[in-house]
Amino acid sequence: MAMQSDAKEGASKSAAGAATEFSKFSGWPELKEALMTGRIKAAYMLAPMVMDLADAGIPIKIVALGHRSGAVVMVRNDFAGDNFGNLKGKRVAIPSRFAVDYLFVRKLMKKYGVTEKDIELVEMNPPDMPAALYAKSVDAYATGEPFGAVAQKAGYARPLHMTRDAWPNYICCVLTVRDELIKSDRAQVQRLVDYVLSAGRWLDAAAQNRLHAIRVAARPAFFNQDPEILRFVMENPADRVTYGDLKLVRAEFDELVQLSLEAGTLKRAVAYEKYVDESFARNSKPAKISLPQ
Repeated sequence: MAMQSDAKEGASKSAAGAATEFSKFSGWPELKEALMTGRIKAAYMLAPMVMDLADAGIPIKIVALGHRSGAVVMVRNDFAGDNFGNLKGKRVAIPSRFAVDYLFVRKLMKKYGVTEKDIELVEMNPPDMPAALYAKSVDAYATGEPFGAVAQKAGYARPLHMTRDAWPNYICCVLTVRDELIKSDRAQVQRLVDYVLSAGRWLDAAAQNRLHAIRVAARPAFFNQDPEILRFVMENPADRVTYGDLKLVRAEFDELVQLSLEAGTLKRAVAYEKYVDESFARNSKPAKISLPQ
C-alpha cells in the first residue's frame, strides 16, 4: 500500500489529517519505482529493499514498522518431515530475494544444515504459491500471510515453521517516507506515524477490533481478500501476526543488514541513520482509531 501526499481526483481526507490518496500496488517492483521517482511519498516497503535504495542515494527513511511475525513456511499435509532440514532435494518457492521471507529461509537453512546446493529456490508471486503447492510443482513455500493460511484453511497444507516461533523479532514491511515529505510537512508524517502505532495497539487490544478491521481490509478498495481467510490468520493462532509492538530497534535492523549481506541482496553494510528516522516514533502520541462499519 502507498500514500500520495498531494491531493488528486478521488483523494480523500484520511485519519492522518491530510488530503491523501491510498493506492494498492500489485508488485514490489512497481511500488519501488513509484517511490524512487517520487510519484508516491510514503509506502509500506520490504525492509531490505529500503536499505538498498537508501544506499543507492534514494532519499527515503523508515519511520515505523508495519507488523511483527506473519511469515510461514508451508508444506503439504503428506510431507513426512518436521523441520527445514527435511527439505533437502526439494523445490522451495520464495517471493523475492529482497523479501525478508527469503532471509527467514536462510536462517532456517543455517539452523538445519541446508546449503544452497541442497534445495532449489524459485521466485514466485505469493498468490500463486498455494496452487503451486497443491499441484506439487513446489514442495514448500515461504511467504507472508494470508497466502500461507489459504492452503492451510483449504485443508491440504500445514505450517512447517512460523516466524512467531523461529524468529520472534521478525520484521518485514516497514512504513517508508520520502525525505522531502519529512522536510516539507513533518506534522503530516507525525500524524501518519501516530495513527499507525495507535492502530497497531488497537488491533492487539481486543479480538473484536481485529474482526472489525478484517471487514474493512477485505474490501476491494483495500486488500480485496476473503474475510474468512483473514480471520483464519488472526485466530490460528492469535499471535500468528501481531501489531502492538512496532517500535524501531537498531539491533533488529542490524541483524537484517547482516543477513542481507550474507544473502547477497546488499552489497555493503548500510548505516542505520541512512535509512531510519526514529524521531516520529519517539514523539508519537495516542490517536483515536475509528473505522467505518
